[in-house]
Parts: sequence; C-alpha cells; structure tokens
Amino acid sequence: MKIPIAKALFNSHSYLEYRKLITDLLLEKKATGNEQSTDLTHYSELNETRMNRLDKTIKITEETTSKLKALNGEYIWLIISEGWCGDAAQLLPIMNKMAVESGKIELRIVLRDENEELMNLFLTNNKKAIPILIFLDKETGSALGKWGPRPQAAVELVADYKKEFGVIDETLKTNLQLWYLHDKGITTQKELVGAMLELDA
Repeated sequence: MKIPIAKALFNSHSYLEYRKLITDLLLEKKATGNEQSTDLTHYSELNETRMNRLDKTIKITEETTSKLKALNGEYIWLIISEGWCGDAAQLLPIMNKMAVESGKIELRIVLRDENEELMNLFLTNNKKAIPILIFLDKETGSALGKWGPRPQAAVELVADYKKEFGVIDETLKTNLQLWYLHDKGITTQKELVGAMLELDA
C-alpha cells in the first residue's frame, strides 16, 4: 500500500492547485479525468460555481477548530477526487478549511483516473466512489483509515432513493445538493473530527 500512496503524494495537488487545474481545463471546455463529455464539463462548471461560493461561506465551528488544534500527531489528508464530482465540490472546501484551521493537517488532492492503483485500494462496495479521504500519518506515510464518499446521512439518502426508485437520476442529485445546502458542512465536520480523535488517541 505504501508505494501507491507515495506515488500519489508525489503527483498530488494542493487545494489551490486543484482549483486552478479545474479552472484551466474548463477554459478549454474540458473536465478532469479520462472520459470527456458535455455532461461532465457541465457538472464541472456547476461545481466551480459551487466551490467558489463555499470557499467564501462555509464556516468551521469553534468546537471543530479547538479539537483539531488539540491533535497530538501531524497528518496528511490525501483526497481522491475529480472536478466533475458533485459530492467532492461540496466536501473539499470544508476539508480544506478544516486542514488550514488545524495547523496539524496537510491537505493533498489526487485525481482518481490518474491514480487507479491507489483508487483500487479504497473502493466502496467494489465501486470507485469519490471523494475518498485517506488519513495518513505525516511522519511515516502510513494509511490510518479512510472516509467517504459522503457523510452517513447523505449515504442513507442515496440508498433510500435507489431502493424506492431503482435509479440515480437528476431528482436524486438535486435532493443531495439540497441536503448539503441545509447541513452547512456540520455533519462532515463532526464525522471527520470523530475519525481524527480516534486515530490520534
């Protein structure tokens, strides 16, 4: 596992580099990833707008900040993502602000399609679901755990919809984005802080 992680880290992006990569590709009417389509470009454009808004509006709670600052160890959050991914657009701005606030966490991002070996180590129900956040010990580079592709309540929302209607469609995508909008990043913060406190114990 260490070799795919080391390779991924070598080719990884900071949050600002990731944002610039997506922006630059959109100027060429392209999305990240191996597959190119008008739909993926459209989703990437929507996500660009979404992330711009969240970068300005998302608030990290005082409780989250104090618990992250109190971590004993230092960590890397290695995130597998793509620019067209709606969940990633909602979650990465939160993760970035949490990492910055902590003073103990370095955030690095890699693209799924460029890191297949790594992605295959962190499948969800045998699928390449993203985003996936891999918790790494900064000193050793060892993987300590993973989180993703979305908060548990959002996982349940998707599962319930698929059970009732049998598909993932635009209605579900809208419902999911509304869930994120109303949640304001609170659930994600709680889940990630809980995971970090367990790892750091």
